[in-house]
Amino acid sequence: MTFAAKFMKVPYKKYVEDYRYLVEGNIACCEKFGIDMVSAISDPFREAHGFGENIIFPEDDVPICNDFLIKEYSDIDKLKINDPLSCERMLDRINAIKLYKKEVGKKFPILGWVEGAFAEAADLRGLSKIMTDIYDAPDYIKKLLGICTEQAIIFSTEQIIAGADFIGIGDAAASLVGPQIYKELVLPYEQKIISSIHKKGAKVKLHICGDISSILNLLPLSGADIIDVDWMVNFKTANEIFKGRCCACGNFDPVKIMLQGSMDDVRKAVISCINDGNNTTFIAAGCEVPKMTPLENLMKVDSTIKEMME
Repeated sequence: MTFAAKFMKVPYKKYVEDYRYLVEGNIACCEKFGIDMVSAISDPFREAHGFGENIIFPEDDVPICNDFLIKEYSDIDKLKINDPLSCERMLDRINAIKLYKKEVGKKFPILGWVEGAFAEAADLRGLSKIMTDIYDAPDYIKKLLGICTEQAIIFSTEQIIAGADFIGIGDAAASLVGPQIYKELVLPYEQKIISSIHKKGAKVKLHICGDISSILNLLPLSGADIIDVDWMVNFKTANEIFKGRCCACGNFDPVKIMLQGSMDDVRKAVISCINDGNNTTFIAAGCEVPKMTPLENLMKVDSTIKEMME
């Protein structure tokens, strides 16, 4: 994301607003650094923008929102499901997938993206308020989650039609809840989105960054094919729990290892993840590779994997 824009010497505002820069940056990074999949994710505010939320686009930084759309519970009634083909930012992502399909569709699998219902609800309401709403207004939360789920299904469908092989589901806010709340307010909605994606013929990569140790055993119930595992989670344990059910992807520290570490640190971290994994494990940083990561560190990930395969 931000790394790809910097690598292409493009301000991030252009990268998130014009799919052509995103596509060019992803393809360049895949070819240079041995990355296995092109991705259409740049920020979590595609659906929120479609709902009408006020998103700020800094010139060279990630989009932000300081003015959440759902200020009162009654505002939920004003939400309308949007046709992604008629919404500027959702259509931009769909166009990215179409261009990927044309340019590298036979070379790389294509990853589309939607926000998970819980994460999208947090984008629309604000994370702190969503957390208190869990206790203060669970019925309103479920109504909002239902709307977000429906939007995610419609958006993912259009991306699959455009050529996406995988759909990523970003549900990072779910790392902040325990098993009971996850089972009640996160898992059923993830299952519904994932089931729909599978019926359309694509696979799913579930991304819940943060410490998901307490819900590791529940995550395969989502039906996701690949589940990202962040650096603070025991990767060996995750692989043992997921074995035969889904694939783990991870999980070295993107800051301590990729940004601040030496090439030897990167090599050791990659080898550790390989040793903790199995023949279905994907090797990657636990979350986004930082913008200022040294190029040689990212190249070292690929060279170490190839070295271990020899």
